[in-house]
Amino acid sequence: MTDSALDDTLQAQDVAAYLRRHPGFLNDFPELAAQLTLPREQGPVASLAVYQLQQLREKNAELERRLAELVSIAAENEQLMQRVHDLNVAVLRANTPAVAARSVIAKLSEDFKTDQVRLLLFGDASLPPADWLTQFPGGRAELPEFADFLAHHEPIAGRLSAERLYRLFGDHAPSIQSTALMPLGELGILAIGSGDPDHFQPGMGTLFLKMIAATVTAALLRSQDGA
Repeated sequence: MTDSALDDTLQAQDVAAYLRRHPGFLNDFPELAAQLTLPREQGPVASLAVYQLQQLREKNAELERRLAELVSIAAENEQLMQRVHDLNVAVLRANTPAVAARSVIAKLSEDFKTDQVRLLLFGDASLPPADWLTQFPGGRAELPEFADFLAHHEPIAGRLSAERLYRLFGDHAPSIQSTALMPLGELGILAIGSGDPDHFQPGMGTLFLKMIAATVTAALLRSQDGA
């Protein structure tokens, strides 16, 4: 017997002896149990076979849970896409700039299940006064609280500071727990507020927010062109 064969024999015996003294060893290393090869006969290893079967069932259950989650996300995205489409159609059907703006606000309030919608515009957009509209003749310089946001040209979602909330929603600010904020190019800002703290979260995708912002920007540009 060679030294290497002798070492292998001793190592196997040591491992077997250790496992006998620690029958719960595989509870701490479940991935090891999944890699073991079982004999055809059940006999004394029947409990290990049951353990492996249980591990397989748990993995299958986790895969099913993830699949159900992906299906749910896909369904939600489909609904969002339909709402964005309806928003686009509403803007196209509007025969005046004022109607287009009102249609946007109404769709965002109703179809997207939000509590407050605000349109903050730089300069004079020639729109009639409304409780959802605030115009800043001096441009973005009048909104120093949002200077960093406007500099990045990207939508954001989540919770805002009390100062920003009050600037956006006025007396309704205390009831707003989460917000989606969208830049409208050089035209202004669109803000959507919800009383649900989980409605808009920092980790959510911004694709749909960008699509909404593009629709609103197009409607505003059309109003400036007198369409």
